[in-house]
Amino acid sequence: MASRILITMADLETAVPLNAAFEAGGYRTDLVDSLDEARQAIKRGQPDVIIVTGAVYEPPAKHLAALARDAEVSTLALLEPTDSDRQDRLSRHGFTEALVKPVPADDVVATVGRLIRRRDIQERTRIVGESAAIQEVLVKIEQMAPVLSTVLIEGESGTGKELVAKAIHDLSPRRGGPFIAVNCAALPEALLESELFGHEKGAFTGAAERRLGRFELADSGTIFLDEIGEVSKSVQVKLLRVLESRSFFRVGGTQPISVDVRVVAATNKSLKESVGLGEFRTDLFYRLNVLTIYLPPLRERRGDIPILVRRFIRELTADDPRRFRGITAEAMQRLASAPWPGNVRQLRNLIESMVVLAPGDEIRASDIPEDIFEGPGILLPVRVNQGGGGPPLPSQELEFILRSLMDLRLQVQELRRRVEDRPGAVQVIEVGPSDNLGDEGTLAHVIEGEDFAEERDAVVYRPGMTMAEVEKAAIEAALRESNGNRRRAAQVLGIGERTLYRKLKAYDLG
Repeated sequence: MASRILITMADLETAVPLNAAFEAGGYRTDLVDSLDEARQAIKRGQPDVIIVTGAVYEPPAKHLAALARDAEVSTLALLEPTDSDRQDRLSRHGFTEALVKPVPADDVVATVGRLIRRRDIQERTRIVGESAAIQEVLVKIEQMAPVLSTVLIEGESGTGKELVAKAIHDLSPRRGGPFIAVNCAALPEALLESELFGHEKGAFTGAAERRLGRFELADSGTIFLDEIGEVSKSVQVKLLRVLESRSFFRVGGTQPISVDVRVVAATNKSLKESVGLGEFRTDLFYRLNVLTIYLPPLRERRGDIPILVRRFIRELTADDPRRFRGITAEAMQRLASAPWPGNVRQLRNLIESMVVLAPGDEIRASDIPEDIFEGPGILLPVRVNQGGGGPPLPSQELEFILRSLMDLRLQVQELRRRVEDRPGAVQVIEVGPSDNLGDEGTLAHVIEGEDFAEERDAVVYRPGMTMAEVEKAAIEAALRESNGNRRRAAQVLGIGERTLYRKLKAYDLG
């Protein structure tokens, strides 16, 4: 069926020739003169793209863009030359892309065709979002899919790396072949080697028959190696051979096996840093790092959260007899402000649980569990090098201390952000160890008042203090700053109220 284009008549001189150009190109078109007409046209049948020909920054056009964003319809804005300097504001209003007039009709048709192809990719791959970061990912998928080069996908757990790998395969010339996914972190070294390359009968105890490995099963298709950074050095050597020669030996085998397979790898940590620490082979890194895609965490594209939430609710309630109405504005706002350490996977799982357990026919703010606001759960990006002077700390103790320091840093940053949102109320001044601080080596002073003349108690760190003592001092300072309001103190600290209550009891601050 021909794609359908909705064109506004805000600029009639532009709209009429555009309408003719799209009809000549085999598109179906609707010309609308008002927001109400646009709504009615969308109800009659959802368009593939909406073109706003003028008055882009006026309320009707902004409302139409928001309506299109909620319906997951791409919007193209045609800007006046005097408006081009405000182009960066368009994405905030819901527009997908913009061109500056005068623009040839053929260029508009080509741009719309690209938007339709990109939306088709999103529908086929389930990679949802209108943010610039996600649009960049979609562009890279389009560029990388037709070639046969190795691809490395980087991003935190839960960002959708396997979706991207599957999209690359589905849009490639190999889409008729198999797509084989392997989680390299889920298997110990001995089993991983057998899983990847297969084994001969009698190769080891329990090898009762020959078994084909994942590389053989992926022949003529794509193999996806997830969490490639967790692979041992010995398996890295064998992977390097496969990438260089497209051949390998089964475990216990003597004959080389040749395969025609494309490799897509993924990692949730920096392979470059792993190379620097000696944990990952340099030559394998360069073999994998031919084409790269970075998937941003959800907290870096918060504008996509409402789109994802609405998509998940539609999918999960498609057969719901309750006629689920959706989510309230307050609940959506709370979800958009959460840290989401588990990214899209965590968001979908939470939406599913709330849809099932919601007492009514919509998700309300009271249905959202408080523990999702208890901070991002910082993970160390690389293992800490314990070399140097002094006795090494046990790895678990060292990791706990570093995690606590990172959490404290985030709390200070959050406090500063809240302070900057309330000018004239509070100022946070960080002080280095070389400054003249008197006897106590102050880490940060909190100064209150319009002229910042009255200094309150400071959060103090002294050599020898434990993290528990630093945390207790931070909690006391937050309680003072919030005049004893525990809810506000928990918000300032970036933790949930229940967590704060537990710590108050633990530190005897009741």
